Amino acid sequence: MTLNELSETVMSGDNYMRFSHLQLENWRNFTHVDVALQQRAFLIGANATGKSNLLDVFRFLRDIVRVGGGFEKAVEDRGGVQSLQSLFSQGRNGIVIDVEMVDEKSEAVWRYRLGFTQNNQGHCVLQEEKVWKAETLLLNRPDEQDRQDKELLRQTHLEQLNANRGFREIANFFNSISYVHIGPQIVREPERLPGRKADPYGSDFVEQIARLSKKVQTARLKRISRAISAVVPQFSELKIDVDKRGMPHLLGKYASPEGVWHTETDFSDGTLRLIGLLWALLDGIGPLLLEEPELSLNQAIVRYIPSILWSAQRGRQILLSTHSEDLLRDEGIAADEILILQPSTNGTEVKLASEIDTVMHLINAGLPILHVSPSRFPLYSDKESDPKQTLVNIARTSRSRQIREDMVPRQNVSGAVASGYAARLIEFTEKHWQPNDARQRSKSLHGCMNALSTLVEWEQS
Repeated sequence: MTLNELSETVMSGDNYMRFSHLQLENWRNFTHVDVALQQRAFLIGANATGKSNLLDVFRFLRDIVRVGGGFEKAVEDRGGVQSLQSLFSQGRNGIVIDVEMVDEKSEAVWRYRLGFTQNNQGHCVLQEEKVWKAETLLLNRPDEQDRQDKELLRQTHLEQLNANRGFREIANFFNSISYVHIGPQIVREPERLPGRKADPYGSDFVEQIARLSKKVQTARLKRISRAISAVVPQFSELKIDVDKRGMPHLLGKYASPEGVWHTETDFSDGTLRLIGLLWALLDGIGPLLLEEPELSLNQAIVRYIPSILWSAQRGRQILLSTHSEDLLRDEGIAADEILILQPSTNGTEVKLASEIDTVMHLINAGLPILHVSPSRFPLYSDKESDPKQTLVNIARTSRSRQIREDMVPRQNVSGAVASGYAARLIEFTEKHWQPNDARQRSKSLHGCMNALSTLVEWEQS
């Protein structure tokens, strides 16, 4: 099997509902988010910009409706309202999560809006809870009962079976969300996190496989084995076996004269993470949340992750964070699938790559100037204290050796830029720069262009 065939070995069940839009107010790193979501979403940005916190919005919604969960517990598990409230909110009260969902099969459009804060007793309480189907408002809280009994605002109607009958599709959809971030060492030593069920970090990963019926278990492991054999030399088979103590183990067989079987404790980090990724794609039909799936994986495998996800989706939405430029090289990734997170003085801003003119011009041109990830480019150039140094630092990360040599000064050589710096800027200006688009994100450029226009008018008069 070739790497190109790797993505053809994973299939999942059909699901037709997905998130189509997300709005946030005062959630963790973000004072305001308003962004469209596609079937896939790739979250990119520097460390500490809030990629994990953005994914956690969807985990929060799931935790509200899951068995043993609920609104109050979901908030408490995250440290309370004060931990969730954005540090950049500047006194604005309350957190808002507003999600729009579309059912691709029935074409129904749902919307759920939840606003909450903390009362004087330290309890988290609803400020609003609303549900729409198409343009019809099905739920609008607080209602008269809430106003008569404020304690009712400590629970959502979404989590209550006797109250969510008219929009239970949303509750079921939220409950189908899954989050996976397998830690190889946790899989090898599950006693590190004892007693957990459906642990996203893998403490009961082998048990989850073992609990399935033999038929389903065998079918899934066979598919995963085929995929792994494409990238792991000598690998041939996966199976579950139970030891004398009754503990299940994941066994892998490598082609050799002895035909030796290895347990999960012998697998490399990369092999365990690849098994976990492939299993996650097979297990469930709701939105799948992944954090840095490229960790521990060979560079050649990472480049195929987007195509693996695409072939495995069959209606399932996948949202993932990544730092890998190799993963983002896939030509099948559209600009409206890339969410760029960048810090600002008012918290982290979230933009689609398709909304950033500079990035779009570079993408449309095949990133001919710097050959770097779109996340490297600042949203607002006026905020850069040293734009020349910023551009040189971006060029340092270029995949093109020629660009690095042209723009980045060598060590122990005087000068802030290399000899080809000016030529590269001229090339960009002549072939790709769109000043009318650029002025929308630069007040100084906007003012400069207005002044030049005035001078031209004077000369013409």
